[in-house]
Amino acid sequence: MSHLLDRAAGSTTAPERGSDRGPTLPHVLAAEWTKITSLRSTSWLAVATVVAAAGLAFGLGLFVRPGDAGSGASLAVTGHVLAQFGPLVLGVLVGTGEYATGTFRATFTAVPRRLPVLAGQAVVTAGWGAVTAAAAVGASLLVTSGQRAGAGFVVDAADAETVRLLAGYVLHQTGVALLGLAIGALLRRATGAFVTAVMLLLVLDQFLAANPGRFTDLLRALLPAAGARMVQGDAQVAALDATSFGPDLGAWGGGLVLLLWVIALLGAAAYRLRRHDLS
Repeated sequence: MSHLLDRAAGSTTAPERGSDRGPTLPHVLAAEWTKITSLRSTSWLAVATVVAAAGLAFGLGLFVRPGDAGSGASLAVTGHVLAQFGPLVLGVLVGTGEYATGTFRATFTAVPRRLPVLAGQAVVTAGWGAVTAAAAVGASLLVTSGQRAGAGFVVDAADAETVRLLAGYVLHQTGVALLGLAIGALLRRATGAFVTAVMLLLVLDQFLAANPGRFTDLLRALLPAAGARMVQGDAQVAALDATSFGPDLGAWGGGLVLLLWVIALLGAAAYRLRRHDLS
């Protein structure tokens, strides 16, 4: 990491210009971007995410018939169930990578303030998540075009629900990537971070859904899995709110819950990074 920071700064004398405070945030961002894009696993995760999203959308589209409820946009975003694991894994790997390889010592020697490193990781992870999500939803729209035509589904860019679903897909995937980063940076162990993230995003949500009640519905609404509401159709969200004892979050309310989890966990990771040792 330290040699990447020196290269991003454009000179070996960059640390002298920044004195003991280390490289500036733009230099850290450049280093983090170089690091994430130079890993072969990053490219494979992007490809796997796009394939998973498009493959699941295409597979479910085989069962669509004329007169079915839904829309072209809702069909295209159905692949988020599988596709979310790509951004999640990437976030966890970015958050834990320095600790797994032991390069965190060199990194934080080069960046003594530490927090710019976490900020840089958050920015590049969000960027990767957003770009990959956009590619995934684009591929899903492409592979389901024939199925949409056969079922009479249209993708209307002037329709508010369509815009929400497509934008919500990108935002949801980006949020999941940042959630993985935050948990990884907080726990610093890839296996534990991934298991924890899956529990929050999938296992606990499904367990609570299978045991409805006032308390369990409230807990379910407060889990980061509520962010998936952004990729659910208006009718589906309305039905969920009508049958749940929890708060009526709507679609964007679920996204807000996910955002608050990301902020809280990144804050906890920043506190640990700033105030505790690096073991």
